Amino acid sequence: MTIQELDSVKNNPKYQELVRKRSRFAWTLAISMLLVYYAYIMTIAFKPELLAQPLSEDSVITIGIPIGVAIILFAFLITGFYVYRANNYYDKMVAQIKADLEAKDV
Repeated sequence: MTIQELDSVKNNPKYQELVRKRSRFAWTLAISMLLVYYAYIMTIAFKPELLAQPLSEDSVITIGIPIGVAIILFAFLITGFYVYRANNYYDKMVAQIKADLEAKDV
């Protein structure tokens, strides 16, 4: 790919929109994951008795274990959400940008 072709891609308003939307979405998901994980770690650090409570009177499993599993599931969920959005939205934008660039070359 030549420098002129790279410049035409970078200067394409649709490409700039794609980069802006994808970055905002990725940062939103990353920050949400960090907030959930940070809250869990801060609870462990400052209120461990909250997570140390057993699920029931005779249970050896504490409430912290299902919450930890839920955090892992949340990570899988937001990853799946990103993949879904990338496949159904961002890939269409990329195809449209490619078509625009190919139309300019002809």
